[in-house]
Amino acid sequence: MPQTVKAIRVAAYGGPEAMQLDEISIGDPGPGEIRIRHHACGLNFIDVYQRTGLYANPLPLALGMEGAGVVEAVGEGVTHLKAGDRAAYASNPPGAYSEARVMPAKCVVKLPDAISFETGAAMMLKGLTVQYLLKKTLPQAGLQAGDFVLFHAAAGGVGLIACQWAKALGLQLIGTAGSDAKCQLALEHGAAFAINYQTEDFVERVKQITGGKGVKVVYDSVGKDTFVRSFDCLQPFGLAANFGNASGKVPPIDLGMLAAKGSIYVSRPTLFTHIATRESTQAMADDLFSVVLSGAVKIRIDQRYALKDAAQAHRDLEARKTTGCSVLLP
Repeated sequence: MPQTVKAIRVAAYGGPEAMQLDEISIGDPGPGEIRIRHHACGLNFIDVYQRTGLYANPLPLALGMEGAGVVEAVGEGVTHLKAGDRAAYASNPPGAYSEARVMPAKCVVKLPDAISFETGAAMMLKGLTVQYLLKKTLPQAGLQAGDFVLFHAAAGGVGLIACQWAKALGLQLIGTAGSDAKCQLALEHGAAFAINYQTEDFVERVKQITGGKGVKVVYDSVGKDTFVRSFDCLQPFGLAANFGNASGKVPPIDLGMLAAKGSIYVSRPTLFTHIATRESTQAMADDLFSVVLSGAVKIRIDQRYALKDAAQAHRDLEARKTTGCSVLLP
């Protein structure tokens, strides 16, 4: 039976003003699908990339990649979920900025009772991103306790989870951020060192911190402003992993530069390759839930917005005014 719900959509690519609160009709789930009623929706920089068209999608576009709520109905072939289950997800296609939606079931997992809907919505995309970075996006010799890693934007939603998880793994995370307050936040969440890139040269500071040896891996979601410079922070055979473009797209890279910088490796991973199957999604989510339930990783939600105020949420995100995670509340 079709029902009408409120959802944020974009009719044409543009700024935050392009986002409109529309009434849309949703029906029953088809084979392999569920219908979920959201209690909270996550906010991520990928939503900005999709709104502006940097990551192109068919228009009109429903925004939002993660959410948490209660399953209302399941379609044929869905066996891991049932109506009434608490659930959370990070998933394509977008559409989480809504009161409810019909969506593929394969990336939706049961949410443990001890984790709130807001926490579930805030942590799925960001937490699963940290999981694949620290557990799967690894330098040639892997990572061992005591190793140095460099993590840009360490005070953001992904960064604060990474600071805590890296500490739990025994890694020495060097975080960068754009203010002393944000650096302090990263330190409070487990970063071994923090660099204010507005007042310090992060390459020189990394060399000082590591005694000139450099780090084994750089995790970078900033992009244009930091990625290529980060090559100078790496040890020989080190890995530079770019997983976002907050400052713009990374410029083309001359492969010869990788040789000159020490036979380094470059990767451009994405979460959605890692959660391509239900089995991989469940395994990664189980790992995430485990560290959250243990208390080793706490999900910090610093901003809450009504669904109708999604445009303001985007303005704050793009202006680097946010810390930790942000959620939209339908």
